[in-house]
Amino acid sequence: MDTSTLCVHGCAKKFDTTGAVAVPIFASATFAHPGVGQSTGFDYSRSLNPTTVHLEDTVAALEGGCSAVAFSSGMAAVSALMELFSPGDHVIASDDLYGGTVRLFTFISEKNGVKVSYAAPQDIEKEVRPSTKAVFIETPSNPMMRVTDIAAIAAVAKKNNLLLIVDNTFLTPYLQKPFSLGADIVLHSGTKYLGGHNDTLAGMLVVKDPKLDEKIRFIAKTTGGCLSPFDSFLLIRGIKTLAVRMERQQETALKIVDWLLKQNAVKKVYYPGLKEHPDYEISRRQASGFGAMISFTVQDGQTAVRVLESVKIIKYAESLGGVESLITYPMLQTHADLPESERNARGINDCLLRLSVGLEAADDLIADLEQAFR
Repeated sequence: MDTSTLCVHGCAKKFDTTGAVAVPIFASATFAHPGVGQSTGFDYSRSLNPTTVHLEDTVAALEGGCSAVAFSSGMAAVSALMELFSPGDHVIASDDLYGGTVRLFTFISEKNGVKVSYAAPQDIEKEVRPSTKAVFIETPSNPMMRVTDIAAIAAVAKKNNLLLIVDNTFLTPYLQKPFSLGADIVLHSGTKYLGGHNDTLAGMLVVKDPKLDEKIRFIAKTTGGCLSPFDSFLLIRGIKTLAVRMERQQETALKIVDWLLKQNAVKKVYYPGLKEHPDYEISRRQASGFGAMISFTVQDGQTAVRVLESVKIIKYAESLGGVESLITYPMLQTHADLPESERNARGINDCLLRLSVGLEAADDLIADLEQAFR
């Protein structure tokens, strides 16, 4: 089945007998047992809920995994993921990641005895130790739009018996399929493109090994960061339009990139769809599109602030992937908890802006940026 059709209809598993076209919201915390030692398959919504199961099976099918587990936020998913590891274990992470993930690794995982080191994609194998258990990559990366060769890192992981975890939030399964390239776990902030409407928080962990699914479900049930049936419904609804949103948003992003490249106040544009992007060929090889996230640097910090405070259609706000275009100041928002020296080393300075392109008309967004630059 084509991905766009699967987005609309979801998984084949149904729990409703009325013929409802929309997946019902099973707003029940608990479920009655038919008898002692008997179950309908549902006992308590922290473990399983019919609406959430439909969402999980849909996302698993989209990614090509065996199963998925839904969480109350992307960071809840990352938190549960890190519970797979024990004190003394070591995880290698790519050196350009969402700041919230770095914050969790630094202040929570390290406190719990899990060591995390960071490396550029080409240097990941050099970081492997006897205690290394996994590699965590985000591609394209946030906010510098670097692209990691998933298949190459998968070969390193397999050679060293490591799990490969891929954050696929920016491209979604519509444009990129990490399992087909060798990933073991795929992570999503469902808040972003899967939900697509800036109206709910969610996270997803997708796996291709049933044994990993058992471990993650036990962690999810025990720690309790489950997604509610109401929010599960919102994600199911959002996914129905994922394909058309990604196509339209990417089309508009390409027009905005072309415009930005012609602006004197713009010093550099970071977008994997540019032929001069150092990872352009990797992007073409492993993904079917380049997405709708753009980062760019302007001539100075004053210009950055003026743009942020002057946009009208585009909203100055955190997050991304929704129908409304959002512009973000990574230095003060997504990566504010990183030490200044680390931010500067990664290019996250007072001149860097990140734009999530929404569904507005391209001409309107360009006109909004144009007046903001003035």
